[in-house]
Amino acid sequence: MGNRNDEKKENKEEDDEERVRRDWEFRLSTVVSSSCDGACSDTIGIIEFDPSDNLVVTGGIARKIRVYSVKTLLPGENHSHGECADVTWLQHNNACEYYICTPAKLSSLRWKPESAGTVLGSGDYDGVVTEYDLDQRIPIFERDEHGGRRIWSVDYSHWDPLVGASGSDDGTMQMWDPRCEGIKTVAKVRPSGGGSAVCCVEFNPFGGPLIAVGCADRRAYGYDMRKMVDPVLVFDGHQKTVTYVRFLDDHTMVTSGTDGCLRLWSTDDARMIRVYMGHTNSRSFIGLSVWRTGGLLGCGSEDNRVFVYDKRWGEPIWVHEFGGGKWNGNGDGPNFVSSVCWKQVGVDGCTLVAGGSDGILEVIVGKRIAS
Repeated sequence: MGNRNDEKKENKEEDDEERVRRDWEFRLSTVVSSSCDGACSDTIGIIEFDPSDNLVVTGGIARKIRVYSVKTLLPGENHSHGECADVTWLQHNNACEYYICTPAKLSSLRWKPESAGTVLGSGDYDGVVTEYDLDQRIPIFERDEHGGRRIWSVDYSHWDPLVGASGSDDGTMQMWDPRCEGIKTVAKVRPSGGGSAVCCVEFNPFGGPLIAVGCADRRAYGYDMRKMVDPVLVFDGHQKTVTYVRFLDDHTMVTSGTDGCLRLWSTDDARMIRVYMGHTNSRSFIGLSVWRTGGLLGCGSEDNRVFVYDKRWGEPIWVHEFGGGKWNGNGDGPNFVSSVCWKQVGVDGCTLVAGGSDGILEVIVGKRIAS
């Protein structure tokens, strides 16, 4: 009797998952080809929508912050959520509204809250945090407190919008506040207790005092920014480096690791809720983004594919071959998807932008299928 009930439960779960797969229809909308001819590297390491969702910025190895208009990347869509079936082909030099040259390779970009989408923070390979005024297209703030070690991630608090944080190869997560004159760092922690790199930091975007940190010691940590001494939460489950942390809602968080899986956690008690597997990730930063309204997760893969997961199921609901899975022009091995970002508006339609190690940018649109 028990075996029969288990079989019925398993069949129901399979039916439910298949129904979720049929809930969404995705397609490639736009491809922005790289201007790199193979003799240089143009890996896109970061993609971010601005708070209004009208602009997209990218950064990476090319030492440029590229700024794109969403209207340019989605010509003819007119918010129809994918009714136009043709793929638009563009080049970076004509798709990009403008770019800002940076002194070093970029590893992270984040918009500064309450700046009306005009101030963009960056972290670079030289260990420097720089803020840029996009109206004037100049740097307006700089801090260099990681001893020249590569910064992997920067973010800003939504609970106290002037406070920022950075995580670095030096094993520290540092918080700063420009209102504190003469104090370079208002908090500094070593989450792993040793020298393990801090690969990602993210404040709770829903306004709470929690900040999440992912480390090379295979764990993620949660700190209360009001008392940065010991972590209030420890997320232990990954078998290798935790490369990304993303808050899904006020009670759950998603992490990505080089053990080839994503994990969903409760931020109330650090309990692991679900594991997502299907993509390939053993050594690289492949991007992680969550579409909070639709409950969808997006990530890249080292086999040059884009994966979309529904938060309710552990297997992908859609997989997209990025750029045909081609090998790069230098013969150094296969290209891979290195960054992804969801547009946070919409209910029945969604937009995911993905970037590759070859410098190609692809825009994917999805629509909910009426049942």
